[in-house]
Amino acid sequence: MELQLSTPALLFSAITLLMLAFTNRFLAIATLIRGLHKNYLKEPDQEIIVEQIHNLRRRLTLIKNMQLFGVFSFLMCVICMFLLFQGFTSAANWVFVASMISLLISLGISLVEIQISTKALNLELSDMEDIFEKRKSSLDAFFRLDQKKE
Repeated sequence: MELQLSTPALLFSAITLLMLAFTNRFLAIATLIRGLHKNYLKEPDQEIIVEQIHNLRRRLTLIKNMQLFGVFSFLMCVICMFLLFQGFTSAANWVFVASMISLLISLGISLVEIQISTKALNLELSDMEDIFEKRKSSLDAFFRLDQKKE
């Protein structure tokens, strides 16, 4: 199969949307960090704030790497298109493979970051478990984490 100029061009919109999503995650985490920092200055001994700050630091590093590999993938797509335009199809094929691998790595890091953010939310909700256990609702069958049979 021969790589055509339109093939790497198709990735432009996908990579751009991913970069937008990654940037939105970054901005949301930056806002959370600023808020937690203010809370930490007020109550430096509160353990949950320290855990959340540590968690956000890890997520910030992951998002930075997601963006790095996303930008690299985008750059490789541009280079691939240039090589195809110049007639270097063999080199363009390898650069396109590098672009796809970079995009795959970026998406893999994104999955890890989503897992960490879910754990952070569960940590935040853990102190409300007593309230949740006492409450009765018709939707309990769908939203209860542990259905204990006695």
